Amino acid sequence: MIELNRRLLLAALSTSLFPAGTLAALAAPGAAIRLGTAQDFSFSGLAAQARSNAARPYRAPQPRASHIIKDIDFDAVQKIKFRPDHALWTGGPAPDPVSFFHLNRYSTDPVTIYSLDKGKAREILYGPDYFDYSASGLDSKALADLGFSGFRVMDGQGKPTDWLAFQGASYFRSSGQDAQYGASARGIAINTAAETPEEFPRFSDFWLEDAGPLINIYALLDGPSITGAYKFDATKNGAVVMNVHCEVFFREDVPRLGIAPLTSMYWYGENQRPKNADWRPEIHDNDGLAIWTGKGERIWRPLIDPPQVMTNSFSDENPKGFGLIQRDRDFANYQDDGAFYNKRPGIWVEPKGNWGPGAVQLVEIPTDDETHDNIVAYWRPDQPARKGGSLSFDYRLYWQNSEPAYPSAVAKALSTRLGRGGIPGQNPWPRDKHKFVVDFTGGPLMRMRQRYDVKPVVSTSRGAIDNAYVIKVVGTDRWRALFDLQVEGSAPVDLRMYLKLGDTTLSETWLYQYFPQP
Repeated sequence: MIELNRRLLLAALSTSLFPAGTLAALAAPGAAIRLGTAQDFSFSGLAAQARSNAARPYRAPQPRASHIIKDIDFDAVQKIKFRPDHALWTGGPAPDPVSFFHLNRYSTDPVTIYSLDKGKAREILYGPDYFDYSASGLDSKALADLGFSGFRVMDGQGKPTDWLAFQGASYFRSSGQDAQYGASARGIAINTAAETPEEFPRFSDFWLEDAGPLINIYALLDGPSITGAYKFDATKNGAVVMNVHCEVFFREDVPRLGIAPLTSMYWYGENQRPKNADWRPEIHDNDGLAIWTGKGERIWRPLIDPPQVMTNSFSDENPKGFGLIQRDRDFANYQDDGAFYNKRPGIWVEPKGNWGPGAVQLVEIPTDDETHDNIVAYWRPDQPARKGGSLSFDYRLYWQNSEPAYPSAVAKALSTRLGRGGIPGQNPWPRDKHKFVVDFTGGPLMRMRQRYDVKPVVSTSRGAIDNAYVIKVVGTDRWRALFDLQVEGSAPVDLRMYLKLGDTTLSETWLYQYFPQP
């Protein structure tokens, strides 16, 4: 499974790229990088190339030294060290240096990378001297024609860490505000959780440009059903913000097209305590999908680990934004001082221009551990993706702790807990009732003292709701909504709730998909 491989590889790369004692070399002049001859480059030319490619049959990349690459596993990746003096942009104050990834079992396809300056592109010529193989036992001579598997942008402020990386298919990621990787983005999603097998197009070529303080990244996408031209500009100032422009061209009909796809991991949280097989209280990169609809409604859908693959669609027109967010940022709720799930960034997608009608789709895949990326969210346009056609989109990505510019007029849902229904201590307790407890904070609730006329407006797709009420949690700024769901059978139940005071809406809309337990 490609998501599993990506997560294992990124865990290895997070600690393996630079040998100890080489940090000072990041700023050293006279880098050993080698460049090819100059060629003219423009984005319009890149788009024309992608369009031309779409008119020809797809050609899969040819493997290189596959008999060696298949043995470069998780442990071997950590022993191959990139030589910092071979990085791009080592001599100047900006942008940050760019280092390169080695091919391995999990990322086997080489990519071509160019340095771009004033409209002239020069290929970064690969050689085994870019890497230190001394601890790996590999023969560098056998890897002379290997190529790179991707690149990452290093922190140029004296830290041996990166803040942006592109590697594998069309995946890319950023460490956000707290310098901790988590969820990833992709250039495109093709037939995710559809009847036909999922396709993973890849970025085959990159052009990197110093546009200080921005880094411009151009990419050529190629796959059996699609080609594309992409431009990313990225900047880091606490949060990482990236503008994306893409033009995609279809070789074949695509039944399920995903624009601005996000990929994450959710095993369990406070809402699914029975799945807590590990000693840590919660394990997830993000705990919910946030949506800002075209009509201005704010929605929060807590993530779940479902019993079977589930795809939920949230229909909209010209959405203002959506994203996978980690709202719970309290270390005490995770107790993980290695993975630091409390520091994982959220990713927010802000469409630019009108995207028309479509739906935000959320795909949740069952998992039994934290090595699988089992959550995908993307925009699915109503406009069909037909062979010979094309589409273009513009959007902005925010890699940060919460959604940007959240309106203070409504409160956020902060946590969701489930338990048996009825009254505590009641005996026997009603086995067909299930209690839901949702905490809200922020917005108008921050200015309110305890009162008892705040009402939860709750609806359900089946079953009945009773015993619904709201209280303020003593000694906190949280308001707690509680209700019981009475339902029979194990079929999923869709729940919806928000808080009101008279005719005034106080909170965003909380949505939940519940699978009753026998």
